[in-house]
Amino acid sequence: MDLIKMTGEILAYGEICDHCLGRMVGKRSFGLSNDQRGYALRVSHALAINEPFRLHQGTCWICQDAFNKVGEWAEKVEDAVEGIEFTTFLIGTRVPPLMAESEEMVWSDLSLPSPEPLKSEMNREVGKAVALLTGKEADLTSPDVLALLDLSSGEVGIQVNPVFFYGRYRKLERGIPQTHWDCRICRGAGCERCNFTGKMYQDSVEELIGRPAMELLSARGAVLHGAGREDIDARMIGSGRPFVMEMVGPLRRKVDLQVLEQTINRSAAGRVEVSLERWTRRGEVETIKSDKGYKKYRILVEIQDPLSLHELQSALEALKGVTIYQRTPQRVAHRRADKIRERHATEITYLGNEQEGYVIEVTGEAGLYIKELISGDNGRTRPSLTEILGRPARVSRLDVVQVESTREE
Repeated sequence: MDLIKMTGEILAYGEICDHCLGRMVGKRSFGLSNDQRGYALRVSHALAINEPFRLHQGTCWICQDAFNKVGEWAEKVEDAVEGIEFTTFLIGTRVPPLMAESEEMVWSDLSLPSPEPLKSEMNREVGKAVALLTGKEADLTSPDVLALLDLSSGEVGIQVNPVFFYGRYRKLERGIPQTHWDCRICRGAGCERCNFTGKMYQDSVEELIGRPAMELLSARGAVLHGAGREDIDARMIGSGRPFVMEMVGPLRRKVDLQVLEQTINRSAAGRVEVSLERWTRRGEVETIKSDKGYKKYRILVEIQDPLSLHELQSALEALKGVTIYQRTPQRVAHRRADKIRERHATEITYLGNEQEGYVIEVTGEAGLYIKELISGDNGRTRPSLTEILGRPARVSRLDVVQVESTREE
């Protein structure tokens, strides 16, 4: 469409500011800001139709002169982020329905090919003003904080994005789950069964790491993302299990990682210990969840009736490297899909005897159910040590001693 004709048709709708006029061709590359573009269109139209040039007067029928308040919005954002530690930010705008409908009507009526939405310009202009006020940088992909402008209420809402740190944890005490469990009876509401805590277990690895981290970072929550999980009654020793901790709503972000590690280890002493390696981003959560590295377990096996060392070692050799078919174990069937998985135990080594049984190390693929590899789970895992020996065997103690990572550290 001819720009002069288009400008005349837009002006015929009513009073419109230079910002909104310029946005109607906002995605065309003229090298001008929207208000400069709008002013130029207004001048060109007046000259073309031989009428006196007239500046925008009154109130813009689309934005209600919202762009006159860019400085005020920037000051509101500065006030709203006071006390929050951040380096980067992003501005978002909630546009009232009437404003959005008004500009979309013009776009539709005139079949405009390249308009820019009001919210896009408001985000950009307020963002530039906030950067000047605060000295911080705008980040369109992964900002520390998001400031949401509500043009209807005049209020600014702040969303503080999480921070993430990567490390390995060692669980030194049995009986601790990896993550928080709501009480099965009251589902977290609190009852006599859980002593009105709302929890099945009073502590978890997630909470033992998360509580001191929350205090240090002034965060309102902590979520642990682990590379797999060990059973509640198992220890996680050796080099530890890789994890990413997501800190929710932190008011502080610039904490020394060594100080954070020391604070956690001091708080959880004797129960959980961490080695923190780096600050990271959300993308590593998916990476760590999908990591299929091998696991090594040290187990104490009780076997009914005496047997010779030769019998035991022969049975262990028969399990090594073969395909193990494991139907979802009965102990976890209530929370996992009932399916048959194929796994392998790549190494099985006899280490010695204790009074209660035989100490064995097993290295297996991720997802191999070690307890069922020994017990057979009433025939749901085949072959198993129980099946090969022809007598009941069970794991009475389990430690995870190594969790390999297939990704580059």
